[in-house]
Order: sequence, then structure tokens, then C-alpha cells
Amino acid sequence: MKKSPILIIGKNGKTGARVNQRLQALGYSTHAVSRSTTPTFDWENPATWAPAIKGASSAYVTYQPDLAVPNAEAIIKEFVRVAAEAGLKHIVMLSGRGEEGAQRAEKILMDSGISWNIVRCSWFSQNFSESFMLDGILAGELLLPAGDTVEPFVDVDDIADVVVTTLTQPGHRNKLYELTGPRALNFSQCIKEISDALGQPVKYTYVPVNEYIGVLREQGVPEDLQWLLHELFTVVFDGRNCNVMSGVEEVLGRPATDFKTYVQKTIASGVWDAVFQKESA
Repeated sequence: MKKSPILIIGKNGKTGARVNQRLQALGYSTHAVSRSTTPTFDWENPATWAPAIKGASSAYVTYQPDLAVPNAEAIIKEFVRVAAEAGLKHIVMLSGRGEEGAQRAEKILMDSGISWNIVRCSWFSQNFSESFMLDGILAGELLLPAGDTVEPFVDVDDIADVVVTTLTQPGHRNKLYELTGPRALNFSQCIKEISDALGQPVKYTYVPVNEYIGVLREQGVPEDLQWLLHELFTVVFDGRNCNVMSGVEEVLGRPATDFKTYVQKTIASGVWDAVFQKESA
């Protein structure tokens, strides 16, 4: 099994990079692709798909920006067809909780005849340190159009561990796992835990969604990402995903990583050090 490379679509993504590193550490051959690799893989260019898949028997698939966006369903349908023709036998696909578009894409994979796993995740804890919320924390104030709705943020390291297990252990095949952290927190509570752990003032401020999207537009954020964030904050983020789920423990046999542990790991990494520099300036 280790001789056939495992395809990783999204080489530089938060989960893809971690999955690639873990598989290689375990002795598996990997073929991690993105728009900047050779061969290239571009979701917007179907001609790149088959050359990237060639030689692989299993794959980890992350769709950018998200399976919830309107065109994702059609693209995943075509990708699964190409994958089957190219000989892929097993696909592990990253998905999101509470997203109707994502669930339609999931069903395409489930009905494809290819062995599958769906890893359906809550919001990533790492969005506070490796994504669009980082700049706000470094500035000392995070502005978002999210009120008191709670979310059981999941650690991306847990996601990567689950993905590696489902890729390499056949006993998990054809199962959907819903991954969350062990506690549900609202954004204000998350920022307070970050601020308390840092020992530096960081605050959370609510802004109306249209004002927030307007700022993104001014910053030149791509339209599909604007649409996604609007959808998340106005439709998906309505409390439907507040329940803690047991997917991490089901696959790994250990509890999911707590948000406090994520905060301590991130402080140790130095990603938030600019908060200290700002305070001492």
C-alpha cells in the first residue's frame, strides 16, 4: 500500500500540509498538488485533474474555497467522474457542517462507486492563527458579524490525524465522521481565552454583516470568498452547529483537543508574538 502515492489536493492548505507531513512521517509516499506544483492542480481547469491523479489509488480532497459555494456541486461531480476513470479507489473529502451545498457534494461522492470517507468539520480553531481572523488578533481587536452563537471549534491537528487514519486504515471506509472540539464557545469567549492566555488585551467587536462584507470588498477579497463568509454568518451560523460531536474520539480513540490547548500551542509557536510587540511599542 505504501508504494502507491497518496494524492493530496491542497498541498499548502491548513489540513493538506499537515496530512502530507504525517503521511510522509509514517513512511507513505505522497503526491501533494496545488496550482503552483508540477503537475499543477487547478479546480477551475479540469484538464489538470487527470495528470495530477495519475498513479495514485487514494486521495485527500479539499475544495477551495468551500464545498458550500454554488459551483462546487457541479465541479465535484465532474471531478469524481474523472477520478473514477483515472483509477482512484478511495477518496477522503473534507466538508463543512450545516452547509446544504456541501451535503450535495458529499452525496455525489457517496454515490460514485468509489470507496469514500467524509470528514465533516466545525469551524477551525486555526482560523484565529492561520487565516482571515489573524490580522484582527494581531491588531488587538477582532471584528466579525457573529453574535452569541456558539461553535465547537475543532483543532486542525485533530482533523489531520483523522484524515490520515481514514486514508490508511480500511476499516473506516464508507463512513462519515463529524468532527468538533469538546466545547462550544462564542467568538467573544474565544477571544477572552486568547487574551487571558496571552496576558495582553485583545477584544471582540460585533459588526453588521453588510458592513463586514463591504470592508472585504474594499480589501479586494475574492467574490466567492465574500459570498461564502456572507453565507456562513447569515445562514449557517444560526446555532445549527452548536452541538459537540464525537467523530474525533470515534476515529482516534482519544478526546478532541480543547480550545485552551490550541491557544497554548499557538502561543508557543510565536504566531501571535506581534500582540506583545504592539503592546510594548
